[in-house]
Order: sequence, then structure tokens, then C-alpha cells
Amino acid sequence: MKHSDGGHEQDQAISLLRQVSDVDHRHYDENYVQELIEKAIWFTLHVSREGISAMHRVGSAGNTSNSVRPRKEKKFTYVLNDSDDTKHCAGINCLAVLKSSRPGGSDYLFTGSRDGTLKRWALGEDVATCSATFESHVDWVNDAVLTGGDTLVSCSSDTTVKIWNCLSDETCTRTLRQHSDYVTCLAAAENNSNIVASGGLGGEVFIWDLEAALSPLSKSNDSAEDDGAASVNGLVSSLTNTSMRPIGSSNNISLHATQSRGYTPISAKGHKESVYALATNDRGTLLVSGGTEKVVRVWDPRTGSKNMKLRGHTDNIRSLLLDSTGRFCLSGSSDSMIRLWDLGQQRCVHSYAVHTDSVWALASTPAFSHVYSGGRDSSLYMTDLETRESVLLCTKEHPISRLALHDNSIWVATTDSSVDRWPSEAHNPMKVFQRGGSFLAGNLSFSRAKASLEGSAPVPVYREPCLCIPGTPGLVQHEILNNRRHVLTKDTTGSVKLWEITKGMVIENYGKVSFDKKKEELFEMVSIPSWYTIDTRLGSISVHLETPQCFSAEMYSTDLNITGKPEDDKVNLARETLKGLLSHWLTKRRQKFGSQASANGEIPSGKDTSTRTFALCRIEGDSTGENDHVVYPPFEFSAASPPSIITEGSQGGPWRKKITDLDGTEDEKDFPWWVLDCVLNNRLPPRENTKCSFYLQPCEGSTVQILTQGKLSAPRILRIHKVVNYVIEKMVLDKPLDSMNADGAFAPGIPGGQISHPGVGGDGSFWSGLKSRQKLKPSIEILCNNQVLPPDMSLATVMDGNLKDQIGYVCGVNFCL
Repeated sequence: MKHSDGGHEQDQAISLLRQVSDVDHRHYDENYVQELIEKAIWFTLHVSREGISAMHRVGSAGNTSNSVRPRKEKKFTYVLNDSDDTKHCAGINCLAVLKSSRPGGSDYLFTGSRDGTLKRWALGEDVATCSATFESHVDWVNDAVLTGGDTLVSCSSDTTVKIWNCLSDETCTRTLRQHSDYVTCLAAAENNSNIVASGGLGGEVFIWDLEAALSPLSKSNDSAEDDGAASVNGLVSSLTNTSMRPIGSSNNISLHATQSRGYTPISAKGHKESVYALATNDRGTLLVSGGTEKVVRVWDPRTGSKNMKLRGHTDNIRSLLLDSTGRFCLSGSSDSMIRLWDLGQQRCVHSYAVHTDSVWALASTPAFSHVYSGGRDSSLYMTDLETRESVLLCTKEHPISRLALHDNSIWVATTDSSVDRWPSEAHNPMKVFQRGGSFLAGNLSFSRAKASLEGSAPVPVYREPCLCIPGTPGLVQHEILNNRRHVLTKDTTGSVKLWEITKGMVIENYGKVSFDKKKEELFEMVSIPSWYTIDTRLGSISVHLETPQCFSAEMYSTDLNITGKPEDDKVNLARETLKGLLSHWLTKRRQKFGSQASANGEIPSGKDTSTRTFALCRIEGDSTGENDHVVYPPFEFSAASPPSIITEGSQGGPWRKKITDLDGTEDEKDFPWWVLDCVLNNRLPPRENTKCSFYLQPCEGSTVQILTQGKLSAPRILRIHKVVNYVIEKMVLDKPLDSMNADGAFAPGIPGGQISHPGVGGDGSFWSGLKSRQKLKPSIEILCNNQVLPPDMSLATVMDGNLKDQIGYVCGVNFCL
């Protein structure tokens, strides 16, 4: 769609915008183009009316009356990290072991967690040390595989597959965005480092050629993408560069959302429902998949064609293994059964009833003679595939989610945040059976369950693991307190803590106490607008900010104990929090580009792109606010345990990074425009409900004359003692109405009168004859519904506390100034 002055293109733009609004926002590969379309539409409809410089003002988000249709802006999230960032804080979903290629070299264990990160552990004889954290996924990491000796491939519920150089730095080298839903599983060919398969909840199975996927896009592809973007937005040339951005050594921000346009993976089509498990043989010539359809599908990964479909399980298939030749396949299912399939005969040759609940994880000995299995029953078994003899190796407190063999031991991951290593005797399994306690696995799923109910449950061979890699307890319960700055949490151990959201730190650890009782103890009669939402899906607190709602909460500087600032200055909580979070980024940006600013105020982008959006240049050049970048103590985030931010800009899709790892080159392609407008230009979007209206009348029975018959309005955060001061002013100083400020601020008798900053000291001084916060004897009280209101209570608290019928006052007998 090329820009012109005619109306046909605008009609097309409006139609496209309506389609964009209905798209599933998890489909990030489409959203990137849609974001460009929406911006182009807005520019097309507004450039003639407001001009370039006005288009990035607060109303330019598309949420004003000039918009075609309101759209949801991208949110900004920050994740509060535990003080010990070398540990996972949520369940472990995947394990991968990398054996050292050098004699005496260190082996590595890679773990992927529901906290959204992967970690690399250097393994010693009896110790494991965290040597790297890979942070880029914005949701659970569901699986990870190693290939080619130094390449780690991970998948996530954020619908992406990411490729990492696992031995150098912690940089994501490529993000693949082909899936339409959560990516749940991966499979890699041991002897073919190029082949990796991925499957997910969308029923899609893709086979990736990593060499082709990692190759840069050709020039023709770049040009094609550039032309496509130009056709969408003919006004802003900076949005036409939509080719991939190379990632530097210090920048692990996700790549272009549609970076895989230059390469299309092979699609194995046939699944109608979710895929939970994949496996491939060593050469990568055979692929098996399973999921909620309860069948094992066999594919040729070189073409994506179906070879066969194997039926037998009665519930979801959760784990699959192939032997090195590709003849035999093992499957574990939610029906509690393990089945051995002969793919040559296309049938199940053995069934093993070992577990009493869902089987989630399988691992086999190198000779494929014995299988290790774990699952929802929190038990780890080893079973001889030929003799059907089985033995319970150990039991855990939590369900077992993943297994990984390592020499004569086995790593066991659970839904807890820790990982244990147990003896396995993989090279000589008979050693374990010689210790006794074995039983014969049945071939019917109810046989083990029946034996368990009859009290004949086996005794575990091992009581304690060889090595434990502990995690930190994940959060399972939270409550936002009324002051909207504190959050009460409870973790998996029952420990209750109080967090200060605007500083990202624990300010009180109450230990193992009643969560509900502590919540009641901390209750305050105060009303602050809800300016953020939180969740604990990642095992820690994730704070979500969305415009314009996040800018609705304000407090006085004196209530925040900010020194060196007038006590009645308003402080916007979201703005100051954003400034605190991005203070490191601002410092780095000034260091990189501060001396390079050109005469017109434009600052270089820092990205390896030939053009950039005009908006950021205008923002940085026009910033004139006082103390724009000062971070006040209540909003200082710790550099020792810095939070991570999750967000997205105009390109690249969502990304995650610690605030201390930002290098200053991030710009509007990476951050939402409203965040930059706030932090760099000190501008906030229009806000609603910043004032409230009420009547001020004498209490019943009072002889005091009525000061006003009209409705008054004042800022919602105004304290009751300010209303008291107003009453004193009217009654004692007896100021006439015409002596009030010209704009009618807090004008009694005039409908719509307002309490403004000069009139009552809502933001500044009171009046020349009475200092702000002067202590008065209790001679005047403000009542609402016959309830006396505390002087420090805000009007918002009164209005939100069902006291809003009317506010009255009564004069005391001992009134004095």
C-alpha cells in the first residue's frame, strides 16, 4: 500500500487496522508487520492535521479521539530477581549434558526452567557451579537440546525457538519464530548437528536445518522486505528497514520477528492436536512425535512425509525415545504405561506397568537395554526391557519432569527448582538389581496401582542423591496491598515476604506465618489507583505496566520521604519507576552518544541500521523538564540483584534482559514508544479520574453559615487537612470570593469550582499567612456520613470507601491560629 493523497489508501488502512485488532497477539511473526501497518495508518490520517513534530505527543498512541480505532499498546514488564541469581526460582523443565572434548576438561549441565532462563553448570567431582545464565525467553523454557558441540537450542512458551553459542558468551544468536503457539519439545540428531525438530501446542512440527537458519538473509530478501515495509508506510522512511538486525556480543535482544523469512523449515503436517514429545535417531533420518492424540506418528524428517501411525496408548503421550538405529521406540504416557514399539513391524512389542501415574520422562542406557522413567508419581524407576524386571531407584518430593544420563549417574529434574544427581549404573545395570527390591513389571496399567494400594510398594534403592543443585523457592501466592507500593508474597516453603515494588526488593521477611493474617495486619485505609498488575508465573514477581493506566497513581513527595523536593509536589509512581529501571540505560546512552549530538539535537541510534524512526530524535532533542533524569531513593533499584525487563518495540518481538545489561543502543525498535516518551521527554499520556467532586456543607445542627451551594472538585490525592485549611481560610480570614485565584480554583458557591494547587496547597504552599502542614488544635473536623475523617486521609480514600454522599465540617470551640 503506497502512500498517496487519495482516500483509497486510507480506506485500506482502516480495514487493515480492524483486522489487526482481532489477531491473536501470541502470533508475533504477524504482529511485527501489523505494528508497522498501524503506525502507517496513524501517520496517514494525522500528518496533514498535526504535522511531524506533534505526532509523537502523548495523544499519538492511537488512543485519542482522532484515532480510527483504539489499540492496545505494548506493555512494559519488569521481573524482580532473587538476591542469588545463580539459582533457578521455578520448576526445571529440561536438562542437557555436554561432555568435555578435552582430557581433564569440565563437563557441563544445562538446565532450562519455568523462570524463563537457562543456566550452564560447570560440573566437578562433587560440586556444580553456575557459570552462565542465558536470558532472552519471555516465558517458560520447555525444552533444550545440544548439537554440534557448542550449539544450544531452546524452546519456550513464548512460541520461539532460540539458538545459543553455549560455550562462549550468553548471547542468543538467532530467534526462530515459526510456531503459532507454545513450543513444548525439541529433538536433535546426535550424528547430524544440522537437524533439530520442534513441536508445540499448535499441532505443528518443524524440522530445522540450523546451518540454513543461521545463514544471513540474502540481499534480495532484504530488499524484498524493505520494499514491503515501504509499501505499508510511505510517510516514514525509517520504518522501511525491516531486515534482520545482527546481534552484538553485549546484546541478546530477540531478533526480527519474521527473521525466518529467508529460510522456511520443513513442516511435518498431520497432527490435529498438541504435540508434547519428539525424538529422532542418531543420523536424523527418522522422527517420531506424540501428544494429545494418543498416537505415535513416524516421519521422514528429510521431506516431512508421514511413514506410519502407531496406536496403543489411552492418554496423552508425554515422552519418546528412539534407539540409535531407529528401529525401536519407547513411549511414556499419561495412562501410566511405557510401551516399546518395533517400527519395522509397526506394532507394540512390550508394555510396562511400572508407574502409578503419568509418565513424563524417559532415558535409556547406551545399549538401549534398560529404560529410566519418572513422572507424576515422583518416582524414578529402572526397567530391563527384555526381562521386564524393574527397580525403584529413588523417590522425590515433587513430580519428575526430565532425566539426563551422565556416565554412571543420572540427573533428575522436578517441578521444584532444584536438580539432583543419582547413581544409575548405566554401564552395568545388573549392579542395581543385585541389591534386591526388584519386581516384575506388569503389562496392564492397573497392576502397579493395585499393588500400591495393597501395600506392596517397592523400597527405593537410594535414599540420598550424589549431588544436589539447589534452587530458590518459587512464589505461589501474592497480594497487592492498598498502598500500591507493597506486595505480600508466599513461596513454596511457606515463607511470607513483603516487597517494595518501586525498588524491587524485599523489605521484610516474616518467615513461615499465616499469609491471610499478615495481610490483615498490613491493611491500610488508603486508596491509590491500581497502576500495575503482577503475576508469579515465572516463580518471581512480574510487574506489568500498560499505558495509560500505569500513570494514574500519584503521591506527595512527603509521603515518599523524598528530601530536597517540596513536600506537596506530586510524584507519578510509574514515571519514577521507569526512570529508576532505565537509569543505567540512560547513563550508557549518554556515554555513547552524548558527544555525538548534532546541531539539531538528533542522537544516533546505535543500531546497525541505515535509518531510524524520527520520534526518538525529537524526544531527546526537546527534553526540557526539570530534573528529568534524577532517580529518587524510593525508586532506586539494586545493582546487586537487578530486575529484568520484558518488553518489545517496533521491531523484533518481545525480549528480556537485565537492566544492568542494557548497553544504551536500544531505542524505539526495542522499547514501546510511550516508555521512551516518559523517560526521555518527561511526558505522560492524558489521564482520567485525577480529580473528584464533592459538596462541603455544615454538619446537621451547626449554626455556621453555608459557604457554598455548589459542587467542589479537587485532586484525588488531596489530604483532608487541606480541606480543613480551606475551611479555616473561608471562616477566619473571611476572604471574599473575588480574591480567590482567577481560574475559580476551589470556588465556593460556583458550580464546578476546583481545589487547585495555589488555592489550597494541593501541590504548593497554602497561603502567605499559614504555613503548609501547620499543626492545628483539634478544633475543626471533617465528616462524611457522620464519620470523622483523619487529617491524613486522601479524598480518593473517602470516595472509594463508600463515604461519598457528602462531606461536612464542624467548628470546635477552642479554635485558634
